[in-house]
Amino acid sequence: MRIPPSLLSTAAFVGGGLVAIVTAWVGVTVIENRSESVVRSRLLTEGITWAEVRASGLQVRLIGTAPNEAARFRVVNLAGSVVDSARVRDRLDVTPMRAIEAPRFSVEMLRNTDGISLIGLLPDATVVEGQATLADEVTALASGAPVSDMLETAAFPAPEGWDAALKFGTEALKLLPRSKISVAADKVSITAISDSDAQKRRLEGELSKIRPQGLEIAIDISAPRPVLTPFTLRFLKDAEGARFDACSADTDKARDKIMAAGTAAGIEGSIICTVGLGVPTPSWADATSAGIRAVAELGAGSITFSDADVTLLAEAGTPQATFDRVVGELQAALPPVFSLQSTLPPKPSAVQEGPAEFTARLAEDGQVQLRGRLTDDLLKSAVDSYAKARFGASKVYTATRFDPDLPDGWPVRVLAGLEALSELHDGTLTVRADTVEVAGVTGKPNGRARVAQILSDKLGQGKPFKVSVRYDEAFDPFAALPSPQECADNLNAVVTKTKISFAPGSAEIAGEAGATMDELAKILQNCPALKLEIAGHTDAQGSTEGNLALSQARAEAVLLSLQGRRAPVSGLVAKGYGEGVPVADNGSAEGREANRRIEFTLLDAGPARQKPADDAAEATQSPSDAPDFAADTSPSVAPTEITKRPKPRPARN
Repeated sequence: MRIPPSLLSTAAFVGGGLVAIVTAWVGVTVIENRSESVVRSRLLTEGITWAEVRASGLQVRLIGTAPNEAARFRVVNLAGSVVDSARVRDRLDVTPMRAIEAPRFSVEMLRNTDGISLIGLLPDATVVEGQATLADEVTALASGAPVSDMLETAAFPAPEGWDAALKFGTEALKLLPRSKISVAADKVSITAISDSDAQKRRLEGELSKIRPQGLEIAIDISAPRPVLTPFTLRFLKDAEGARFDACSADTDKARDKIMAAGTAAGIEGSIICTVGLGVPTPSWADATSAGIRAVAELGAGSITFSDADVTLLAEAGTPQATFDRVVGELQAALPPVFSLQSTLPPKPSAVQEGPAEFTARLAEDGQVQLRGRLTDDLLKSAVDSYAKARFGASKVYTATRFDPDLPDGWPVRVLAGLEALSELHDGTLTVRADTVEVAGVTGKPNGRARVAQILSDKLGQGKPFKVSVRYDEAFDPFAALPSPQECADNLNAVVTKTKISFAPGSAEIAGEAGATMDELAKILQNCPALKLEIAGHTDAQGSTEGNLALSQARAEAVLLSLQGRRAPVSGLVAKGYGEGVPVADNGSAEGREANRRIEFTLLDAGPARQKPADDAAEATQSPSDAPDFAADTSPSVAPTEITKRPKPRPARN
């Protein structure tokens, strides 16, 4: 059958069209795939994953949401760098701009003897009282010292808690003359230096009282060793026994050596010796130990070290040969820097007391009465002014008379005695031609040692004095403030007496434990800032992992409960130990009950504070406390007669 030419022409035309369409489609597909591939590869190379590439014919469409306008422009430019930019179609969205977040406000306040520096960012003064109030308070506090103001402000409202935190930081700056205080809305950090451990305890107590509720605080106050001037040690041995009237050491090792010498010389019970700065020579422990041994060999007497001045007083009746031997050995044992003055008084005889006497009586209410003899009106005026400066202008009553024939050095004796009397809560001062006597009660643990130190320094080498001072805890302002260890012990005593109970298998504190939690919160509110661990423990029932998680949850529940009761919890941490620290056998119901418990562990005890020993009951004492020898009536140092020429006293720098 023959096909007509017209039909063949039509078929050829249709076939060519189909071939052209297929060829065009294949070409477009190749171009689309190639364009998508190269653009996507470039974007991924640059780390851009949020943009999607889709090609449609010759067009390359970019789809997605850019984090900002800069990111959108960057993607468009990257796509245009690998394909013709005319083919790129921008279909990108941009994340809407959020409100500008407020900056973190904070202030660093640094204070020392050179002035005060303020560094940080405050809210705008037009929004909240900030920079103006702080600058005014700090300028007044500086009292003319330089104030470096490097504060800036930002036009944002103050965050919640900022006002209370800034006020607390400012009050802390007033209390702490050497400190760095960092203030933020949620936390205040304090680093400071105190003059003594007692001052450290007082400052921590005051800061704890004024801290705002809910504000986290971190307090780090260091207490350097005290500077002892003069560096004093006084050892006595008489019918009442051996004892230290004052004891100082420059190192712990030196203190141990001195205490060992005192024990060997006959001291019974605890010994108190203060470690401080200001020692005249590194050989202090060797010299004082030799002096203590000398008194022990004499059998009775006293030795006083005041810096490099040494006074040895034997008891009347000591054999001359024994005295000479002991003095010679002591002289040879003392390092060259020390100057020894030794005296063997004559045997006692009936000696009439001289009429010259000055007395001062300090009453419990702070009133002071001055009576007796003074040399002239000039001395009376000086004594009256000095007493008013020490005890208060309205509390001094003076009723003295003049005696121009008083012994030499009478003004120094009177003024030194008044200074020593000011260390007491109440007591008496008696100044006579042969001695100065101070007796009474002090509320300072180191009060007796301080009185002996003052008299030894002011009266001079070889001048006799007596000290009969006892410590009374009732007058100690820091005695009622518990130590960190006492706080931890009190907390554990409460949970030992009445356990914190939980629902079985739960971290929910049982309702009947509410009274226990109230008592724990009350103890913490009366404690200084301390670092404490709340430890949770379980029995061995259940899995180890489950018990560990349960104990952690229970410890955290106790922490949250204390915080809800407004207890200071900034230094508390919660930690679960699971079944790992049992205190009883888990094989019995009683043992498992004992193992399910909450404990409080002190993380940083700081320096221990212990009370002085009492005559009625022996107590453990720390080296920084003062002894109580209320019945001591023995003479303190030698009479003025010199039987052995001392070496020249070294020059003081």
